[in-house]
Amino acid sequence: MNVALLSFVFTIASGVTIGILMTIALITGFDEINHIIVVCIAGFFLAMPIAWIIEKKLVRIGVSKTNNVV
Repeated sequence: MNVALLSFVFTIASGVTIGILMTIALITGFDEINHIIVVCIAGFFLAMPIAWIIEKKLVRIGVSKTNNVV
């Protein structure tokens, strides 16, 4: 596992996930501070498996490319 890549992907994935959930919450009328906090926490925890899956796929692509070059 590449921790640097995972943290980079997690940063992007959490921002995107929280943004999508925040947009959905505001459009559907959940605009109180309690709802916003819950959405942010949910987006943060939902981004963890997303980042892990993307990191695994990126590492696999990178490893296969270096093996083909050698």
